[in-house]
Amino acid sequence: MTFPNFRNKHAHDSIFTPEEFLKYQRKLGKYPKFKPPKGVIFCYSSRLLEHILKNHKAVKVRGFYGEFYLLDETKDQIGVLAKFGVGAPVVVTLMEELIAFGVKKFISIGEAGTLQKTLKIRDIVVCNRAIRDEGTSHHYLKHSKYAYASEEMTRELEKALREYGQKYLVGTSWTIDAPYRETVAEAEQYRKENVATVDMEAAALFAVAKYRNVDIGAIFTISDSIAELKWKPKFHLSERNWEILFQIAKEALLNS
Repeated sequence: MTFPNFRNKHAHDSIFTPEEFLKYQRKLGKYPKFKPPKGVIFCYSSRLLEHILKNHKAVKVRGFYGEFYLLDETKDQIGVLAKFGVGAPVVVTLMEELIAFGVKKFISIGEAGTLQKTLKIRDIVVCNRAIRDEGTSHHYLKHSKYAYASEEMTRELEKALREYGQKYLVGTSWTIDAPYRETVAEAEQYRKENVATVDMEAAALFAVAKYRNVDIGAIFTISDSIAELKWKPKFHLSERNWEILFQIAKEALLNS
């Protein structure tokens, strides 16, 4: 048995495309009435969005599921998409539609758990590759263990972090879309493989970017730990890193 069940489905044509969906939206009068921004930041936390809106001028625009904002300080070159939920399927659907709209660069920002005792709460990790332990990525690329972030966007994230004098780690994430089925056996194995973090979206986003020939990067702040094979949540402390994550993502997109 292979996954997906239909062998090599990644090589076959889709029944309908994101471009067709946007064409349908245009007929309904729901097509976005703004120019495609240079880049988009995916924001999963409603609290992080509240922080951005409180500290930065942004204009809410219609056209995509969730809430979409254009940043005034970037002259509308950068958008923020939020309040769409979490997990690979929803963010990949939105990424597909944004690509069809004309967006070519993306950064995913948020919180992640750590599998390594050397990583502490609030540490920052640039994810350069992710283990494909979710379902979505396998519908885009041939089976492999990893999906990879764009080299250019990873370089820009690192450059921005250095310019801000911010310590960080570049590492692998374990992407799984069943958070309540992260098992001890898996955590032990990936900890031995020096996997840094666990998240829900990175591998799928990387796979779509590869398939559609666009750029994506991902940056996390550590919010909880399973390094000792027990869950230790500290989400309230990771909030202190929201501004730096946002600034780094914004600068990386502007400079790419």
